[in-house]
Amino acid sequence: MTAATATGFRQVRNEILSRIRDRTWPLGALLPSESALAEEFDCARATVNRAMRELADAGIVERRRRAGTRVVKDPVRHAQFKIPIVRQEIERTGATYRYALLSREALTAPDWLRSRFGWSRSSKVLHVTCLHLAGTRPYQFEDRWISIAMVPKAAGESFEHISPNEWLVREVPYSDGEISFLAEQATGDMAELLQVAPGDAIFVAERMTWLGDDPVTYARMSHPGHYRVTTRF
Repeated sequence: MTAATATGFRQVRNEILSRIRDRTWPLGALLPSESALAEEFDCARATVNRAMRELADAGIVERRRRAGTRVVKDPVRHAQFKIPIVRQEIERTGATYRYALLSREALTAPDWLRSRFGWSRSSKVLHVTCLHLAGTRPYQFEDRWISIAMVPKAAGESFEHISPNEWLVREVPYSDGEISFLAEQATGDMAELLQVAPGDAIFVAERMTWLGDDPVTYARMSHPGHYRVTTRF
């Protein structure tokens, strides 16, 4: 492929895939940097980034911040997960969506969050908690921490009429994410919020997103135990 023809992300993706298939870059090989590939293909780095994201979504390459991109040693089919807008989830069930802002506070990031994101002691965050309801029944408690440095616009948003979940999906891009699912027992406060009995099982999802190397947000979403996640692979 010549530099003159390699201007679109699909062309870049297909050339990278071709080199992986013909073992120019064997399993486990470290690929050249995005800037090096952008120079070779005479295209923007963002074009290479998009091509790499598609290959990562397909389970062909593995991207790690600061460690570069490698051809995966044991290729697998990856499940696809899209950040959902909670309002739309609820409305698709036929229920009426309701939203309640519980708290909103700008503060210095706590130690546990700084440790997870590698932030300095002066890092500022916006901490927002809110409740999503399906009709009169609690559906999700959202506990959200937003980097003010990465999302300065959030400092001017009250979140009284739109949830941080929906606002961030609409307003803020991200390049990488990490999500964990776990089961917990409802404590007194959480049991009251979700209208379950203390000690009942609840479904919890923790999600972190980055834009490049910079953390954007950490969120913890708690649901009554009957909540279900469905994805495709």
